[in-house]
Amino acid sequence: MSASNCWHCGSPAEESLFCRFCNSLQRPTPDYYQFFDLEHKLSLDLDDLQKRFYTLSRRLHPDLFLRASPMDRQFSLQATAILNDAYRTLRDPVARAEYLLKEQATETGAQKSKDVPPELLEEVFELNEALEELRSGDTSVRPQLEEAHRKFLGLRAEADRELEQLFQRYDRTADPKVLADIRSLLSRRRYIDNLITQVEKELAP
Repeated sequence: MSASNCWHCGSPAEESLFCRFCNSLQRPTPDYYQFFDLEHKLSLDLDDLQKRFYTLSRRLHPDLFLRASPMDRQFSLQATAILNDAYRTLRDPVARAEYLLKEQATETGAQKSKDVPPELLEEVFELNEALEELRSGDTSVRPQLEEAHRKFLGLRAEADRELEQLFQRYDRTADPKVLADIRSLLSRRRYIDNLITQVEKELAP
């Protein structure tokens, strides 16, 4: 019996989670998109993804495999773990993009200063000064930090809008250059997100 056949009845498995002949659970694929029977696209219908998640959750519920064969139980545990990880990843646009970049052998990599626009570097310098003053007890800088926080939130929202546009462009063209643009934008967004976290931590009551 080949790897493409059902382990239980030997019929062609056709890369399906369940054998269409005997309905036995097959070894689950680690590919998140294939697991949900989705195209490898960056723009996803989240309502459709949620419906697929709930449908698979019901079919993979542990109670259904209590009296099943050891192989079924093993595959059900593996499938449930992949289901939850895949859903958590694919429903989040940033995590989804990072996953696809990794699958395409395009690592997102660590944040590098060259990915940060010069005007943002100036903002970061002023932010660090204000944070140091606040830590030393100077509360007069709080309005400045609150304004910086609003600005960074706006920059992150802008990055998210740009990401969605790049997602749509990549889905139309599958152009590797678009993936490179996405990688760079994700790096910039990660930097902004870290700034927001820093400010929120210091402004917290």
